[in-house]
Amino acid sequence: QVQLVESEGGWLQSGGSLRLSCEASGSNVRISVMGWYRQAPGKQREFVAQITSGGDSKYAESVEGRFTVSRENDKNTVYLQMNSVKPEDSAVYFCNAVLPPLIAGLRPREYWGQGTQVTVFS
Repeated sequence: QVQLVESEGGWLQSGGSLRLSCEASGSNVRISVMGWYRQAPGKQREFVAQITSGGDSKYAESVEGRFTVSRENDKNTVYLQMNSVKPEDSAVYFCNAVLPPLIAGLRPREYWGQGTQVTVFS
């Protein structure tokens, strides 16, 4: 069973920066994709950013140019550098990991962290 443990979020002022990290344990295979989602009160969970084991990254339009996702494959760790944050970035941020299926042809395995709160005040 893969477990994802996120770093603490925090409170920060609009325009500030914060780096989140998430370490995966319990996997004996390369994690295909690691990424971040977020959920604000009263809203659905939304995609923020992801990065493949090969380093290809993708971002939500709302964070493009402000957030940077990176990973260290040998540490099974993904990071989210958040710059120029805005109050609308306030949410619980969830780490996500996608692994290959145990048996070829089945769906990939997906795991989630417990979430960490990020609050941005103006």
